[in-house]
Amino acid sequence: MDGMSAVKYAELGAFLRSRRERIRPADVGLPAGPRRRVPGLRREEVAQLAGASVDYYNELERGAGSQPSEQMIAALARALRLSADERDYLYRLADRPVPVQGGASSHVHPGMLDLLGRMPSTPAQVITDLHVTLVQNPLAVALVGDQTGFRGPRASFVHRWFTEPDTRLLYPEADHEGQSRAFVADLRAAAARRDAKDPEAGSMIRTLLAVSPEFAALWADHDVAFRRDDRKRIVHPTIGL
Repeated sequence: MDGMSAVKYAELGAFLRSRRERIRPADVGLPAGPRRRVPGLRREEVAQLAGASVDYYNELERGAGSQPSEQMIAALARALRLSADERDYLYRLADRPVPVQGGASSHVHPGMLDLLGRMPSTPAQVITDLHVTLVQNPLAVALVGDQTGFRGPRASFVHRWFTEPDTRLLYPEADHEGQSRAFVADLRAAAARRDAKDPEAGSMIRTLLAVSPEFAALWADHDVAFRRDDRKRIVHPTIGL
């Protein structure tokens, strides 16, 4: 069973089922529907929200299937609106390390997810201090594209900004220099606020210093400033600037 005991598989399935049954469709932006027999979500709805196949999620609830990945656990935690303690419990049941806050598997408070659902006319997304996009509402996806599918170092928009030129097409060329400076100053502030032994921030900085002369030059300026009140200009492929 991929390192998981039968007892943990059984508890994982029971826990997922109990959390699914307490969520109302309206809590996650789904219609209740006229033929719903139970107040909670259907299995296929959880699978859809988490980006999993229905068969795979059914196996998890039955206490079978393969050991869920860290990314899948994070997706299930968001789909089921788990609290931070519940999310950590789910990781431990799956014999996966509880991720540090700030990475691609960071916990998003259910209240924040509810808030995004109540903003249908405003693009909104939740990102970490290293610019890893955790969740987006539909209008944010329409504006800047789906930013949640990247893995590893590429999950950080800052990493992609300095290593993948096409990333910069999101902003007017005249704004690129200012954006670069702001990203580097913000990254320095975020890295300092994290634990000195934090592997994610340190690894990203070392990589960018090695592969991006622009980043290395800006890093040498020692500017530090969190991004709090930026005004950004976005270039959209359909509607323009």
